[in-house]
Amino acid sequence: MRKLGSRALSAVESLGFHWALPTYAVLLVFSLALALCLGAVDISIPALLRGTASDLETLVMYEIRGPRIVLAAIVGSSLALAGTALQGLFRNPLADPGLIGVSSGAALGAVTMIVFGSVVGLGGWFAPYAMPASAMVGAMACTSFLYYYSARKAGFNVATILLVGIAINALAGVLIGFLQYASDNRELRSLVFWMLGSFGGANWTTLIPAIAISAVAGTVLLAQGRGLDLMQLGESEAQYLGINTNALKRWVIVAAAAGVGVGVALAGIVGFVGLVEPHLVRLTTGAGHQQVLLGSALMGAALVVMSDTIARTLVAPAEIPVSLVTSAIGAPFFLWLIWRSHPS
Repeated sequence: MRKLGSRALSAVESLGFHWALPTYAVLLVFSLALALCLGAVDISIPALLRGTASDLETLVMYEIRGPRIVLAAIVGSSLALAGTALQGLFRNPLADPGLIGVSSGAALGAVTMIVFGSVVGLGGWFAPYAMPASAMVGAMACTSFLYYYSARKAGFNVATILLVGIAINALAGVLIGFLQYASDNRELRSLVFWMLGSFGGANWTTLIPAIAISAVAGTVLLAQGRGLDLMQLGESEAQYLGINTNALKRWVIVAAAAGVGVGVALAGIVGFVGLVEPHLVRLTTGAGHQQVLLGSALMGAALVVMSDTIARTLVAPAEIPVSLVTSAIGAPFFLWLIWRSHPS
């Protein structure tokens, strides 16, 4: 009976791979096409393909909407991948990139640049990269502190990583509060809008390095599927089965920090994607991390692209912060998941 159940589970997971992942890929393509067409200026994809689009449509496509859509897809994919990997690593369904302080560290770096950027007076070729670079430095600084503190004091224990992440979040929140207090009205408005998330500032200059970093981080996370599967048995059991658990923790945490750091640096904090997306994908693909990681990357990109489309078209020509849209979608879904888990 146990063998039959195991075979049935394998069959279900295999079926999930055959239909769920292509479905997510189609949904992503549809969301990209919809995002490209809709906006303050409607764009005809057939006209673009035929080369008969107007100069205005071409300009909006290549200089405004194109980089914005690509950034939204990158951020959604990175957040969902990081959330899936961290939930598997910590064996905690509530784990997300914010849990280990990555998002808070990136936010602290970006807020610091918003408040003190005019004092520092960075200009020239580095000006477009100033805030993204500051956010990346903040994310990697918090991740490095998390890594070395946990490794030296507790042998890189999962529980210690979580506790140190909570402390980093609290400390970063205090520092961000001080910076908000010290900022003037213009800086405070820019700071608050940035922290709510927006893809309005996307451009190819900052996007090309982000694509490279996100691609490397995503490839590293996708390669950890088998190790994360075995980690569900327990850390000791995974070691007995040949997994270098310390190396797995390093790869997952550093790659998650890099991917999330890039996203937060360029778009601000986008909520609920890394937390909710893995649960949604597991409903259709099964629990195997190789499928869940790939499905989360596709579904995360589709969700954030669609959320950004809603954010910029719902009250056009004004724009809603994208994190409000993702939270409005994610929170009810998360409540439904809790209800589904405890029907009585």
